[in-house]
Amino acid sequence: MGDSKRRKEALGEKYGQEENIFPWLPITKAQAEQAYKITTTGAWVGIGVMAAVWVTVRVIGPAFGWWNVQ
Repeated sequence: MGDSKRRKEALGEKYGQEENIFPWLPITKAQAEQAYKITTTGAWVGIGVMAAVWVTVRVIGPAFGWWNVQ
């Protein structure tokens, strides 16, 4: 009997299903990876927005005379 058959018999209905990260947390490893990708992308978008606001406040606004940076 092969190892996969023994594992299938041991796991029963759970065979082939993804494991949860923790037994008490109903999130699979694939869902955790997807959440990681989304939050990383969101962080980079936030960094880009912050840089654009900084350039506007420090360079563009004063260059067009909208306000003075002191």
